[in-house]
Amino acid sequence: MVPRYACPAMTAIWEPEAKYRIWFEIEAHATEKLGELGVVPKSAAKALWDWWATDPKIDVEAIDAIEAVTKHDVIAFLTWVAENVGDEARFMHQGMTSSDVLDTTLAVQLARSTDLLLEDLDQLLAAIKRRAEEHKYTPTIGRSHGIHAEPVTFGLKLAQAYAEFDRCKTRLIAAREEIATCAISGAVGTFANIDPSVEEYVAEKLGLKPEPVSTQVIPRDRHAMYFATLAVIAGSIERVAVEIRHLQRTEVLEAEEFFSKGQKGSSAMPHKRNPILTENLTGQARMIRAYALPALENVALWHERDISHSSVERFIGPDATITLDFALARLTGVVDKLLIYPERMQANMDRMGGLIHSQRVLLALTQNGVSREAAYRLVQRNAMKVWESDGRLMLLDLLKQDEEVTAALTNEQLEERFDLDYHFKQVDTIFDRVFG
Repeated sequence: MVPRYACPAMTAIWEPEAKYRIWFEIEAHATEKLGELGVVPKSAAKALWDWWATDPKIDVEAIDAIEAVTKHDVIAFLTWVAENVGDEARFMHQGMTSSDVLDTTLAVQLARSTDLLLEDLDQLLAAIKRRAEEHKYTPTIGRSHGIHAEPVTFGLKLAQAYAEFDRCKTRLIAAREEIATCAISGAVGTFANIDPSVEEYVAEKLGLKPEPVSTQVIPRDRHAMYFATLAVIAGSIERVAVEIRHLQRTEVLEAEEFFSKGQKGSSAMPHKRNPILTENLTGQARMIRAYALPALENVALWHERDISHSSVERFIGPDATITLDFALARLTGVVDKLLIYPERMQANMDRMGGLIHSQRVLLALTQNGVSREAAYRLVQRNAMKVWESDGRLMLLDLLKQDEEVTAALTNEQLEERFDLDYHFKQVDTIFDRVFG
């Protein structure tokens, strides 16, 4: 985790003290249920909860010192609790294995992280919707292969982003459901030394579902799906970031990141206004996507368990969620304050001499008796003259001077095909589909 790219609420979920508090809750809830079943004295759970009610400080350094000797993190924690609670603490962890604690804790942390990510997505969606409505009918050029294609509106560009992130939200909800499972099944997952009702009880207390069948660990296909979902969201973030970066290029300059008073763009060139936020988002997206691969490789563990996944998840659990949380918040800020230049959009559309209307002329010719092949040839030969003049010539003028074209279309019919508003007649339909 890099502090520069972290928000406090998400970081707090992954702090050692927060982890140990979840460990304690798992152990205490399990002991409580074991007491109800008569496996351990009820006084054991009472002793644990009475001590917990004093709101003890989790002494991370003391636990680390014990682990330096035991070389086992869960044993170190149990030893520290016993030193503070006393004799009744010996009934903790009855029939449980370390993975019961570690895997269930990871499920809690990922579920809580996902709740924050869902809030982030809601904020981003709200910002995109507001700006989309603002520029619903702002004309701009649509590009394919980076080349002028046909007109769209800037609102439609934003509507595309909204629909994409709405799908991201749906996937993330499903990923949370997938990851939020509890395993308290003991060694190799057989429940030989602990009753399944303990797992059900702990799961309910922690807002999880019991894992239907664990080995000695929760199956890692769940985690692979989760981190793959985060990677897809990162890809969507980058798509918007790259679009803004392209639009901010000097030659385009149809939109740009907000540039605050006192901000500096370059240490050498005082005129620079660089798209640093969206470039940063592109880099963060690369990192988040990178965490999906080790999660996929974690699926194939040896037999009922090994710990090859453990070190991986100590990295990717906090890093992926913390980075995505920051990236979503940053993108929300970029969209919210994005500077948009309708006049520059119009100027860019006009600079190629009306080439963006070529398809409408092509279709009109075919509808007036000209074969598609001949119509394409007629339009293209005039369009290439405009292209090669860098927009100094006008397509409409050339078409009016082309006898083969005017044999099929009147000047008035040609002029009708250069109507910009024609391209926006279904904007309302699309907005209804996206925003409802």
